Amino acid sequence: MNQQPLPGASNALTMGIISIVGAITCCGPFAIIFSIIGLSSAKKAEELYQNNPENYSGYESVRTGRILSYVGMALALIYLIFGILYFGVIVAFITSGNF
Repeated sequence: MNQQPLPGASNALTMGIISIVGAITCCGPFAIIFSIIGLSSAKKAEELYQNNPENYSGYESVRTGRILSYVGMALALIYLIFGILYFGVIVAFITSGNF
């Protein structure tokens, strides 16, 4: 039986990679958006695979894409928290007059 590539698997993997790269470089909010898109694509591909596992190949890409999307989202959230703390400390110093 010929197996076809799982639709959405490469999309999930690509979005997971973009979310990590975006979170590390500069684009935290965009990394979260790409993570959500990657998780959505992974969910759709996994549902399709669960219905007919013998028809599709490439399920490993779905799992990898999901993991990378979670990692990208976590990195983006960590950078967001540090950014809020950083600017909060700056504002606190300016308003206290000790700057």
